[in-house]
Amino acid sequence: MLHYAEEMTRTPVDVSDNTFDHLKQQFDNRQLVELTSCIAWENYRARFDHAFGCEAEGFLEGAYCPAPSMSTATHHD
Repeated sequence: MLHYAEEMTRTPVDVSDNTFDHLKQQFDNRQLVELTSCIAWENYRARFDHAFGCEAEGFLEGAYCPAPSMSTATHHD
């Protein structure tokens, strides 16, 4: 799936037959349409934001709980 997103993000878009054939083994037509739509929408948003110089506003700051690093995790033997 990641290859598909990468190929759709290129300019110009160049999705290989091999990538699409692989996707067709995993997804039906409706799922492929939804996946393609999601990737295209995110590409649109990223390019739109980039064109206007939009930066992250920090709305999600503190809205997640990061996993502890190995150096601070406690070990129970």
